[in-house]
Amino acid sequence: MVRSSGGKSLAIRPRLFDSATASTRLQPGLVMSMAQESSPLEVERPTGVRWLIFVLACGSSWFLYLHRYTWNVIAPFLKEDYGFNNLELSAIFTLFTPTYGVLQIPSGIVCDWMGPHLFLGVIIVAWSLVFPMYGLVGGSKAGLGAVRLAFGATQAGTYPALSKITETWFPVKTRTVVQGWVATFFGRSGGAMSSIILGTVLIGLVGMTWKWALVVMGGVGMLYGVVFLLLFRNSPAVDGRVNDAERALIAEGTPPPDPQEPPVLPFRRVLKNRSMLFFVIQQIMSAGADGVYVLYMGDYFLNVKGFEMVKAGWLISLPLWGGAIGGMLGGVCNDLMISWTGSRRWGRSLVGFTGKFLACWLVFVAIAQDDGVAAAWALFAVKFFSDWSQPTVWGTCTDLGGRYSATVFGVINTSGSIGGLISPLMFGLILDWNTVGKVTDYNPLFVTMAVMYLISAVCWFCVDCTESLEKRLAPGGDMVDTPPVDLDPSA
Repeated sequence: MVRSSGGKSLAIRPRLFDSATASTRLQPGLVMSMAQESSPLEVERPTGVRWLIFVLACGSSWFLYLHRYTWNVIAPFLKEDYGFNNLELSAIFTLFTPTYGVLQIPSGIVCDWMGPHLFLGVIIVAWSLVFPMYGLVGGSKAGLGAVRLAFGATQAGTYPALSKITETWFPVKTRTVVQGWVATFFGRSGGAMSSIILGTVLIGLVGMTWKWALVVMGGVGMLYGVVFLLLFRNSPAVDGRVNDAERALIAEGTPPPDPQEPPVLPFRRVLKNRSMLFFVIQQIMSAGADGVYVLYMGDYFLNVKGFEMVKAGWLISLPLWGGAIGGMLGGVCNDLMISWTGSRRWGRSLVGFTGKFLACWLVFVAIAQDDGVAAAWALFAVKFFSDWSQPTVWGTCTDLGGRYSATVFGVINTSGSIGGLISPLMFGLILDWNTVGKVTDYNPLFVTMAVMYLISAVCWFCVDCTESLEKRLAPGGDMVDTPPVDLDPSA
């Protein structure tokens, strides 16, 4: 603050952004230089709007998995009410994947181009409308298949949009930790709560039918979508609630983009990038293995281990709680490993490899457990280590993608969808081959899952997150192809 000759207080704040012309991408050099020029006159405290955005991103991830993972509870009811076998349920389940996978890259392109605000808010409302329709189509295979296709289409763009949000709203030095909370902790905890809310609470304790319980959960999701639309904005540059100090904080450590870069990622860069090839393979294996948790945990604990619905709801959720906690800690480990090794490339690769490698061997610990509760805790450990590499996936997407991070995430999620399309059909056949009467042997399925984790682990050594697909400008104006290496994760 300074005082005029008349004694009035005047606040000196440079106007950095014109809301009519502001880009959704901050210009870090301009922001930092202007902020530094103003600092002798006034030290402006950053606003905290990014933390509101953080809450909205976490909520979106939570509802995404809350609704998606209800299949664990729905599938046993479909088997009991309509007589579906494992292969039929697997085929119906798999129909989520074609639309989900096909729309990943277009969704990423849309988010990179126009921002995630309207796009993400609308699809949250849309999938919440589709969700209760599982109970409205009866035992019709065609009807259930149509619902799965629509559900996949409406959920497809969520994670590309959230990847764009974390890239736009959070500084590079803390971004991986934020992604660990958004993608893994709140995503997996939403999945973990699905069986508890639907199975244990609404069906087991409240006494609702599974069909009415879906209506209630879908209605709450629609309300959340409206809240998101009202409160979210595309970027700090266009949000009037954000001051210049917060914009400077968010932009710190990110070099400005090349103004001549095209608005859409040229896909020839993707095809020529060796790291993207191995990144795609590891995601196919990882997502394919993770299909076990959304498709078969309900049947495993209800029918194989013989638990009642109230207790089964908690046991079904345990592996997902392991994933939630593992992802949260994995984001922290990732930044610490980058600091310890002095290398963003090897920090990410080592965390990614370690998680999947340990998950592979812990699967065999789970197989050895005869007691259902012990098996649930062993699967908790499997999912803990499997998902502690998920923030590394997100961080690698933003490192490789830069301004195209939503598109790159779309490519990676499409790859995961390929795994999600193939593995359920393969798993369904494995289970039917190993079913005698009403007894199903899950051990061959778990061994297959372990092998997929091992392949995913090995691929991480071939992924170099510094092989950026975006061209950026160095401080002197020279072109660089790699993201900055910021070794201070403490900020």
